[in-house]
Amino acid sequence: MKNSLFIIAFLLMNVIGFSQETEVKFDENLAKSLNADEYGMKKYVFCLLKSGTNTTASKEETKKLFEGHMANINKLAKEGKLVVAGPFMKNDRNYRGIYIFNVETVDEAKALVATDPAIKANLLEAELTPWYCTAALQETVKIHEKIAKTKM
Repeated sequence: MKNSLFIIAFLLMNVIGFSQETEVKFDENLAKSLNADEYGMKKYVFCLLKSGTNTTASKEETKKLFEGHMANINKLAKEGKLVVAGPFMKNDRNYRGIYIFNVETVDEAKALVATDPAIKANLLEAELTPWYCTAALQETVKIHEKIAKTKM
């Protein structure tokens, strides 16, 4: 019984010590630079990309439009307007990918979607909705640049 109490006390001391060591201090300057609210969150617009209605585009045309799609993604990411983009794996729902736009309104996101050649050509369709998430999400692009050996 004494050993059990000693082990429990030892474990509690380690847990308390660990939680104190890992406590993160609030960084007001970082929070302000990311436009974070008091919870460290902010508004974004989530975009679900689905297969569009254009099913007659040639392979050459589709290739060219998707090259423009990728160039547009890179441009918007460099401008800080797009914080996440990526394709879905093969699925039976016609879901093709997502964008998370670093804007507060759906109207702002509509203007950005309108710059995508694959969406303009109806190869993709965009469904937009307001989204609330950590303001730290904006740092993803900077981190990705450090871990991507090959650039798109």
